Amino acid sequence: MVGNFNFNETPRHAAPPAATKTELNSRTGSAPAGGAPITGHWSVVIARAFMHIETIGEFPAKWWRSLSAAVTRAVLVGLERIEPFRRKIYGRFVALPASARVTVLAVLATLLSAFVFSAAVLALTFHYIYLDRSNMPDIETLVRFDCPTIGHLYDEQGVPLVELSTEHRRIIRYDEMPPVVRDAILAAEDKNFFSHGGIDYSSIPRVIEKIRLGALLGRVARIGRSDKAESPLIARQGGSTITQQLMRAYYLRELTEKENGAQPEPGALSFLVGSRNAKKLKRKLAEIRLSLWVEDELTKRFGSKQRAKEEILARYASFLYMGNNQYGFATAAEYYFGRPLTGFTMADADKAALLAGIAKSPRYYAPDCTDTQRILRRRNLILRLMEARGSLSREAVLAAENAPLQLAKPREDAAASRVTQVPAVMETALNELPVRYPGLKAEDALQGKVQIYSTADSRLQEIANEALEHGLAAYEKRHPKARGIIQGSVVILRNRDAAILAEVGGRRWYGKRSANYADFNRVTRSIRQPGSTMKPIVYLAAFLHGPFNLDSMAPDEPIVVPDRDHPEGKAISNYDGQFKGMIPLRVALAESRNAVAIWITEQVGISNVLRTARELGIQSQLQPWETTALGASEVTLLELANAYRTIATGVYNSPHLIRQVSRGASVVNAVYEDRGAQQFVNAEALALIQEGLRGVVRLPSGTAHSLDWPGLPVMGKTGTTSQYRDALFVGSTFGTEGMTIAVRIGFDDNRSLGAGETGGRAALPIFREIVTKSYAGERIREVPKFPAEIEESITRFLQSPADAPSESMGLSDGQPD
Repeated sequence: MVGNFNFNETPRHAAPPAATKTELNSRTGSAPAGGAPITGHWSVVIARAFMHIETIGEFPAKWWRSLSAAVTRAVLVGLERIEPFRRKIYGRFVALPASARVTVLAVLATLLSAFVFSAAVLALTFHYIYLDRSNMPDIETLVRFDCPTIGHLYDEQGVPLVELSTEHRRIIRYDEMPPVVRDAILAAEDKNFFSHGGIDYSSIPRVIEKIRLGALLGRVARIGRSDKAESPLIARQGGSTITQQLMRAYYLRELTEKENGAQPEPGALSFLVGSRNAKKLKRKLAEIRLSLWVEDELTKRFGSKQRAKEEILARYASFLYMGNNQYGFATAAEYYFGRPLTGFTMADADKAALLAGIAKSPRYYAPDCTDTQRILRRRNLILRLMEARGSLSREAVLAAENAPLQLAKPREDAAASRVTQVPAVMETALNELPVRYPGLKAEDALQGKVQIYSTADSRLQEIANEALEHGLAAYEKRHPKARGIIQGSVVILRNRDAAILAEVGGRRWYGKRSANYADFNRVTRSIRQPGSTMKPIVYLAAFLHGPFNLDSMAPDEPIVVPDRDHPEGKAISNYDGQFKGMIPLRVALAESRNAVAIWITEQVGISNVLRTARELGIQSQLQPWETTALGASEVTLLELANAYRTIATGVYNSPHLIRQVSRGASVVNAVYEDRGAQQFVNAEALALIQEGLRGVVRLPSGTAHSLDWPGLPVMGKTGTTSQYRDALFVGSTFGTEGMTIAVRIGFDDNRSLGAGETGGRAALPIFREIVTKSYAGERIREVPKFPAEIEESITRFLQSPADAPSESMGLSDGQPD
């Protein structure tokens, strides 16, 4: 029925001549009159369409005419073949009753609507995945691979004190991945990784095959109704490529976390397939879209598809969660096998397969999971897939399958133990970071974006840790019921600049709970009474604002202070319940006479005492009570240590821990700097209080006389709070080359330590161990000596028969402060 076609050459881009009726009939194969009306109609439409295309096309006209003829022949032949069937169906349709015809038309309309809707959805999905590139995330973060890694806190010698991480990860490059590890990953996760463009279309049949028909039919039956969060997914097999898995972990973490949540997903898709399936489908579409886009972008950035693939694989191997807070194959290899990933060879195929198997589900396939058989089955499956790829020989596979599951034991050596014993140092560093470096925050260190170099000394830190544990053990021996719950804290400052050299915020084990990584920092956050360690501040105020020196006589007599609970006032007594009458101030300080401290406060005024405390670095609010002289107000241990450090040097500085922060190879400059060293103005008053505190040690009746060892000159003061709730000792070696140590022992619930548990008995031994090991044993520092005039003045006092206290005048070591 189709007639012959006459193809005339028409110049390219030239308008064809107007078609005559005869020519049009020739093109359509229809006679001017008669013929099949349907085929004639469609042939005219097609011919006109191709005549229009000829006017705008880029191909020669003869090509368009050839294509027109071919398409027209195919359409007309198809229409002729279905015409009898169409007439037959139409005849049966007309013969149906009117109600049946309405039903048939309604069904056809529904099917047509469904077809149109499906086509529209498919078109929109196609556009979203393959064409729409709006609202894409920042590709630069992936190119730079900005992701949480491991930050470090280093001591003053550059020794790592602790690893800081929210995600314990170590970045590796493609060339650092051993071939056996690469092959294991590809065999387990994506055998066509280097050939596809982000999506492996060959896996689609496998995905369809894994569809749960029961879940699908059940969802269709419940269409429009909400489903439970744990309802089964329609598709069990995701078919995700390595690129898709990386996109899911790097860009779509929030969507992935929501996927298994109970929060319903609104929208038409949830109406049709259920909330859980809708969330999974939404994430999967975003995953596919990102995968195609990322592969294209990285190919442009790195110059070739091969290089882009290598970069993607390296990022995948560095980013993936591997269980037990380990991220990436490098940290997982060290954690599970105690070996660096870069050292893996073909002989380690069993370990490489174990690591590659974790990706499917760290919960079930991490090597330390309880179901060993499931782990080994997964490992052996991957080994056979590696053999199928030609990565391993049959002999190598058999050897690897027979290899036992051997995991590294947790490190228990002393060096590893030391790395974890700095929770207080870590907390202080993270709190100080945003203060001194306003552009940074603690998360930057925890994500490995910056490295922190501290002033802490790992040797002193270990000495302080051990000394506190020994001191608490000694207390527990005296009070067995307190085992595991008595607490303490220690801080060591460098006298020159108030740098924190060591900080122990609590014991290692508290109530059977390890405090290695996190605990309440009692150095900086526990605000408690200082007891008699407040008295040196009172005496310094007297030397600054009154006509006093160490040989001034003061009354050690009964004295009453105002008290709101006692209208007649509160009587102040000494620890021994005795009064000695007029005594030199140096003796009153050495023996910690309460009555004298109150008398001095009345002479110089509580306002001058509070002013002196602020000048020494006490920032906590001190109450304007006379009993503040005995430690009735509350301060932190760090404030107390810094006040004594200022006394030891005459130079004020703010305590600090960070000495440097680096980002990559560059050093980050601190925006906030300490207000700098400020010289104490009254050198004479300073020398008097230094001599007085040295006398606490050298005088036989001094509460710290047990520290009077040859070759180890120290000064300090004991402290015991009301009802023996806390025991303290704060002391220093002299001058800017020395250091200051503060120790506090007490219960967190503020219960009493027990009768006789004074600063001299509970806290001083810890100070003594730190000092002796730091100077005498470990020789970490040279021992600074006190000025000769201070030592000679004390010696003259001791040699004076009229003034020197005898052993019987005071109290022996271990007695009160």
